[in-house]
Amino acid sequence: MSVAIAREELRQLVTTARDRILADLLATRSPAGNWVGELSTSALSTATAIMALTMVQRHHPQHPDYSRWIQQGRDWLIANQNADGGWGDTVRNSSNISTSMLVWAALTVSLSDFPTTSTYRQLQQYLHHNYGKTPAELADSIRKRYGKDHTFSVPILTMCALAGLVDWREVPRLPFELACLPQSWYRFARLPVVSYALPALIAIGQCIHTHRGHWNPMMRVLRSLARKPSLTVLRRIQPESGGYLEAAPLTSFVSMSLASIGQADHPVVKAGIQFLLDGVREDGSWPIDTNLSIWVTTLSIQAIVQADAWEQVPNRDALREWLISQQTQTQHPFTGAAPGAWGWSDLSGSVPDADDTPGALIALAKIGNLAEALPRAREGIRWLCDLQNRDGGWPTFCKGWGLLPFDRSGADLTAHAIRAFVIWQPHLNADDPLIPRMQRAISAGFRYLQSQQRADGSWLPLWFGNQHSATEDNPTYGTARVLAAYRDAGRTGEAAAQTGAKWLHSLQNRDGGWGGDAHTPSSVEETALAVEALMAMDDAAWNPAIERGLTYLAQRIHEGAHLTATPIGFYFAKLWYFEQCYPLTFGLSALGSGVRWLNR
Repeated sequence: MSVAIAREELRQLVTTARDRILADLLATRSPAGNWVGELSTSALSTATAIMALTMVQRHHPQHPDYSRWIQQGRDWLIANQNADGGWGDTVRNSSNISTSMLVWAALTVSLSDFPTTSTYRQLQQYLHHNYGKTPAELADSIRKRYGKDHTFSVPILTMCALAGLVDWREVPRLPFELACLPQSWYRFARLPVVSYALPALIAIGQCIHTHRGHWNPMMRVLRSLARKPSLTVLRRIQPESGGYLEAAPLTSFVSMSLASIGQADHPVVKAGIQFLLDGVREDGSWPIDTNLSIWVTTLSIQAIVQADAWEQVPNRDALREWLISQQTQTQHPFTGAAPGAWGWSDLSGSVPDADDTPGALIALAKIGNLAEALPRAREGIRWLCDLQNRDGGWPTFCKGWGLLPFDRSGADLTAHAIRAFVIWQPHLNADDPLIPRMQRAISAGFRYLQSQQRADGSWLPLWFGNQHSATEDNPTYGTARVLAAYRDAGRTGEAAAQTGAKWLHSLQNRDGGWGGDAHTPSSVEETALAVEALMAMDDAAWNPAIERGLTYLAQRIHEGAHLTATPIGFYFAKLWYFEQCYPLTFGLSALGSGVRWLNR
């Protein structure tokens, strides 16, 4: 339980914590001047990578030797088995069936005596106790975890089938022939995978078709005819790095699937395997993605400005130019997105989206030289206006793909887009034709947010969760991000914002911090988001909670807790990750706001 302290003592505590976390954030800046961060090492990524390497080594006509990387990855997996016998997505996650089954498949294929090991016995105990004993029961548990969204369940089941753990009849077919349609038709095709999983649709779809076939002879003919043209699409959308989305799991699933059907020497596989070899870490593991350099750079800029410390950043002009240079200038081959947006990374596998684009726009607005940035900002604003869905919300990548959860509009994305519009609108010429578009978009966006507010007053985000929540949701993140939009738009007095703040206040833990949901442990990240949101409400009723939250946060910073990130991020459906910069940026922004709040 947090202990109340005198206001002057709290001011000193918060100020010194702010200075410490600022120094730590600046110390993580890359030699190039931006931030790269460090994504969590992942058992899931490591399992899929060594499976891909093993399958290519086995099926390639020249049998390349990847045994060193396979051995290192295998050793890392065995060393990082959880106490209950399973594996979580990261080393800080609880065990789950998805990663545990993928590790089982990878070790089965790459280690001939795996069934005789204690690692195997512990894994079997975990699976049997929690999910079932038969292959059919385990496959059913995987399908239930993801529901109608086949984006991740089918790749997992495919890898398990390749390892002989489940029957191919347990693996739903994927209509890879639809990839041969014009790109603009995809959103009407009702694909069973999300918009960013097209490579999986093609490669895994072909793999399943080869191993399982189809009862309908006409469909067999159609899919046989679609093999070559869909592989052409797969190669065309492969980024220069070789890594689809810069993600080891997606690239691994593609590579192992093609290798298993006689395509181990295909250019897609060659480039994909090189991407995996380039991305392995010194300890033999793989991260979930290469980096989130643009995302963590914009978070860092905003946090530093919020802490009134922008003048302490060396080479600020170069950083601004770097961020501007990351704006896309051509139509993106992966999603067909128009130019003018930003993705999460400066690497070729990144895809422009509706979270990183507002983040970049807000960062550019906060660091000055607006006249120089205005032409690029207008392009980004226009891009966001064009992406807005008919329901008033913003999706992540593609407009109109509303079939699956991770393609629908999101409250966190919508709030972020609104904030970018509100911040830039005063800097446009009064007769700029974008202004009425922005105003309509803002109004529609707030209507969407009101429609998405839950009965208890909270909002759910799309791309963040909390593993301690029964539903794996993170309404703390979602509500804090939406309240930031109400704050920036000067609408904190509205009923929706007040109800959201009341809910957020009610969630405070006895130690003064916040977790991602009710009855979840406090973290630096979630406490920072919540306390900053409440400060912005400018309501004296929340002052005691704010002081307790700042006390908790500052004390945790002094204990060094900000150096250990919490796994609250979602990636590629419900795949957990943590990022080194999240506690640093969220914490600095809240403490910077806290110093000003205490000095009022």
